[in-house]
Amino acid sequence: LQTVIWLFVLLLDGCGKRKLAVPPGASRIIGGRDAPEGAWPWQASIQFLGTHFCGGTIISNKWVVSAAHCYHNYIFLTVLVGITALSKPGPHSQRRGVKNVIIHERYDFNSSNNDVALLMLKSPLKFTNYIQPCCIPMSINHQVALNLSNCFITGWGSINYKGGAVDMLQEAELELIETLRCNQKHWYNGLITENMLCAGMLTGGVDTCQGDSGSPLQCYSEKDDQYYLIGVTSFGESCGHPHRPGVYSKTSAFGKWLAENQLKDRASSHRLFSSLILVRIFAALMLF
Repeated sequence: LQTVIWLFVLLLDGCGKRKLAVPPGASRIIGGRDAPEGAWPWQASIQFLGTHFCGGTIISNKWVVSAAHCYHNYIFLTVLVGITALSKPGPHSQRRGVKNVIIHERYDFNSSNNDVALLMLKSPLKFTNYIQPCCIPMSINHQVALNLSNCFITGWGSINYKGGAVDMLQEAELELIETLRCNQKHWYNGLITENMLCAGMLTGGVDTCQGDSGSPLQCYSEKDDQYYLIGVTSFGESCGHPHRPGVYSKTSAFGKWLAENQLKDRASSHRLFSSLILVRIFAALMLF
């Protein structure tokens, strides 16, 4: 029931809309390129003392999804959204502090299984044409029914192996790669779990890289005219190497977890609000 309620909330919020970009066409983006301003309004830069170190995805006005391996604590963390250039946030940007980081309780550092985290913001974002939430498939069956196409990766990570973060947001179109193929001996040799997915090009060359961790892998649903976050950038080898595509945490495997943790906070906030009301009523009665 909670999952159904949260899905209904997502639909009401009008998630996955690129208000400043047209739907993807037949032409494919080969390799990476600078993203147009406002093209990916849910892309977030997670920063430590003002420096970008991981990416994230807005899924509501108070929550951002990212990768668990990015976070050891949340002191001095901020989330910067509504930007294209890291060095020039501009008038459309918003910065928020991080109130809490929820790491998946079954996250395994060694295998990277369940590499997903939720960041709770200290204050809500104000949605604009430049700042919007992305949709999330609530289950694997839901994702299949969406008939997704045109998948993109975005982020400020290095554009070459062992390079530094770039200033301009990058975008690239890629293909989803079957887990069976990705687990072959000369690929990842069985490392890909049911909670992961692979994406890239069979010939290599298009991939996420250092600094992209936590950033979105998003695909377009022509049926709904919405974008869905289907992967959270987790790990890879050598950035764009053939047979070593990027590996992503599969969000459709975490739909229930994402929904329940957000709903827990809502329930907690409601209880706190109710308690404050009771305290005020009691205090008022004591005055008479």
